[in-house]
Amino acid sequence: MSLFKRSVTEGLGTFWLVLGGCGSAVLAAAFPAVGIGLLGVALAFGLTVLTMAVAIGPISGCHLNPAVSVGLVVGGRFPARELPAYVVAQVIGGTVAAALLYFIASGKPGFELTSGLASNGYGEHSPGGYSMAAGFVCELVMTAIFVLIILGATDHRAPKGLAPIAIGLALTLIHLISIPVTNTSVNPARSTGPALIVGGWAIQQLWMFWLAPILGAVIGAGAYRWLGKEEPA
Repeated sequence: MSLFKRSVTEGLGTFWLVLGGCGSAVLAAAFPAVGIGLLGVALAFGLTVLTMAVAIGPISGCHLNPAVSVGLVVGGRFPARELPAYVVAQVIGGTVAAALLYFIASGKPGFELTSGLASNGYGEHSPGGYSMAAGFVCELVMTAIFVLIILGATDHRAPKGLAPIAIGLALTLIHLISIPVTNTSVNPARSTGPALIVGGWAIQQLWMFWLAPILGAVIGAGAYRWLGKEEPA
């Protein structure tokens, strides 16, 4: 499969991740009659990854996340020369999804973009009012564990066919933990799309949702390479 086709697939998958995950937060969770709450939003993100892992995993590997792509490079599972194409495609997919979500959400009278479009933030823009330091550490640790789980679940020694379930459930749990802290990023492309639409504070705080997840991915991948290295009997 050509790099172009795989990159387009990554863009499509990231589009679905942002539309499904952020869409559940902006549209369904804000509608009292639905009332899906935090658990519903967390499940939405997990399900988008699970479904796409099954659908496009055989084509592109289903990274859907620049931090995951970086982690796979560090983990020796993905060639570094292909990283830029994947990252660009993921960011484009996330941005198009955020723009579509804004178009849909603004179709309801009374919608205000100041609600954040599920943007990630810290301080006064954290759902629970958590500090920048707390948000940074949370994003770093959650991404490190997420990448470690991805590498472990897709290891040739792992049970076959269970990787999408393990990864989807891991992302669900991560959201349950960190939505109150930062609205959960662990994915720079997921953060960039809404931030570009919202502008202002969301763009000013976007740096953290690139730096912390990527550092976390490097740590998680390095940890798994050490932990999972096969040693002579």
